[in-house]
Parts: sequence; C-alpha cells; structure tokens
Amino acid sequence: MNSYVKTMVLLAGMTALFVMFGGLIGGRTGMMFAFVAALVMNLIAWWNSGEMVLNMYGAREVSVQTAPQLFGIVQQLAFRAGLPMPRVFVIESDQPNAFATGRDPRHAAVAATTGLLNRLSQNEVAGVIAHELAHVKNRDTLIMTITATLAGAIAMMANFGMFFGAARSSDERNDPGPIATILLAILAPLAAMLVQMAISRTREYEADRIGAQICGQPNWLANALTNLHAVVARVENPVAETHPTTAHLFIVNPLHRGGAFAGLFSTHPPMDERVRRLRRMAGSDAPPPGSATPRYGTGRTTRHGPWSGKGSGSSGPWG
Repeated sequence: MNSYVKTMVLLAGMTALFVMFGGLIGGRTGMMFAFVAALVMNLIAWWNSGEMVLNMYGAREVSVQTAPQLFGIVQQLAFRAGLPMPRVFVIESDQPNAFATGRDPRHAAVAATTGLLNRLSQNEVAGVIAHELAHVKNRDTLIMTITATLAGAIAMMANFGMFFGAARSSDERNDPGPIATILLAILAPLAAMLVQMAISRTREYEADRIGAQICGQPNWLANALTNLHAVVARVENPVAETHPTTAHLFIVNPLHRGGAFAGLFSTHPPMDERVRRLRRMAGSDAPPPGSATPRYGTGRTTRHGPWSGKGSGSSGPWG
C-alpha cells in the first residue's frame, strides 16, 4: 500500500471518527455538522497542513544568505538523497528538536530549533537533518502532518463536548447524556493518540535507517539522538505542550507533561533501541554504493551555534 493510499485510508477513518463524535455531541445535527467540517478539514489538511504546523511553531524561513551553514547541510544532504531542495526553517525554542512537513518532496520543509543548532555538533546536526529528509524521501510527511491536523480537530471536539455537551437539552431520544459526553471527552484524544502511535513508531526506525545512509555516518545520528534525549528531558517546549497532537512530527518526543500515563501513548519508539540499531549499522553497514562520505567539519562539538552566517561562505555548509 503506497503512501497516498494510506493517506486516503487515514482521512476516511479520521472522518468517520469525527462524524461519530459529532453524533455523540449533537445527534443527527451534530453528525451532519461534523461531516461538513471533516470535509473542509480534509481539504485544508491535504493542501496546507504543513504551513499550519510551521505557523503554529512560529517558524521563520531562512536562506543561504541568512543561514548559510544550515542551508548548506540541507542542500548537500538533499542532493545525496536525490530530493528537491526543501524549504528550510528555524524555530525559536531552547528545546533541541526538528521535524519535516509537506505533502510531497516538491513541497517539503525542514525545521530545526535554535536549541538544536546551538547544542549539537555540526556532524550531529547533519545526522538529524538526514533523518528528516528520510521522512521526506519515504513520503511520511504527508500522513504525519495530516494526522497532526485531524487529531487536533478531534481533540478540540472532545473539549467542546466536555464543556458544552453536558448543558445540552435531552429532547432527542438518542441523546447519550452527560456521561457519554464525558466519555467522549476522554476517549477522543486517546483515539487520536493511538492513531499517531501506530503511524509513527515504525516510521521512526525506517527514517533512522535511511537517514544514516543519506549522511553516510550512522554514529552521527546515534550521537545526536543520545544528546537530544538527555537535553529534551530537561527543557520544555511550551508550544508542543499546548498542541500535543503534533508531538509525533519531531525527531524526539518533545512532551513532558502527563507522567507515566503519557508514556503509554508515546509516539516514538524507545530511544535505547533506536541508538542500538544505529550503532549496529555503524559496525556493519557501508554508505550507499557510489556515494562518498561528506565532510561536514572536524567532528568536534561546537556549542556556540555557528548558524548566523558570520564568517561563512555559501559554497557549502562550512565555507
């Protein structure tokens, strides 16, 4: 089943879920309203979900003039992956993280936080960007971004049911009453999170594998994941906490709140297992045939964030 068929199945399933929840909240009228709203949301999600997520995080687009080193990394890795050059964005956030969006490789975008650019070495940044380009190459970004948009809509409907459903009159014979409304408010976001979990866990392993091949050095990505996991646990991303249905887009789960319960619905596979697989690749797998390992620098960790463009040329990421 190709990516577009999977996306259509997802849209149909999420639409049915949306309509069912609408019926619980407002009966037949709620079902009709939810159906129309779902059609509109599907169109918006298909054509504009990437822009919506980027705007949600206040991402600003950068160029070879404004961020030559980051732009150069993306450019070289996209070439190695056989992909069109995606748009490049930077998000002002202390939490080191990154994600990719876009309905297809021609409309893709890669976003990295300032925390990631300031805290990781140049090679580690290359590993992270390669992982995100692997999502683009595998056409994961469409289904992942649409899931974030529709899951957010379902969560909004659940909140609506929680605050307004209990006050609704019970004139209709099939009105489920306040108990069903409360169950809806609990089960709706859980259903959305389960969909995200099913989509994201297997895709992350594959993106790690393909990303390691794209950059030619599995240890770059393994080191990046190890460092990101340690820092993300201490640094919060307020926007992600406000919009938890977008968490599966990030290379590392950005969420802190929810404790052990949230862990039951984690959208990312265990970090130890991701790193273990990459270390195993480093010991046995060679770079893709016919491609030389790119040189992104000395491999020493740079902590001052060399992304402002000062002292850098535009011929490559390091001048």
